[in-house]
Amino acid sequence: MELVIDANIVISALISDEGKTRELIFLPNFSLSAPEYLLEEIEKYAGLIIKKSDLNEKSFEAAKSLIFSRIKFISVSEFKSFIDKASEICPDENDEEYFALALKLNCPLWSNDKKLKQGSLKVLTTSEVLSLL
Repeated sequence: MELVIDANIVISALISDEGKTRELIFLPNFSLSAPEYLLEEIEKYAGLIIKKSDLNEKSFEAAKSLIFSRIKFISVSEFKSFIDKASEICPDENDEEYFALALKLNCPLWSNDKKLKQGSLKVLTTSEVLSLL
């Protein structure tokens, strides 16, 4: 199954190595994509993630690299033609790139952000992704 993965899912997987989120990321039947913007978001919150996860910086970098190895990062230039439509339907302007990429790939967005469920794009929470297995 193809999914666009939101930063909050990656952050959750980085914070808790024992949760279902990280387990799902590594299932071979999922093809995960994200806009390159996700890389910036993770760096922006790196300090907070390290603090909440009790990881040291080296362990954080290792976990991040491992998780990133499962995600195909896509440049905005590859889905820019979907940005206008995404801005119309996305309830949070900070997540428009995720919506645009999901529109381009014609697949759901995996996010636990309840606000995004208000848009007209199919958004799956971790619980909903689990129920698909």
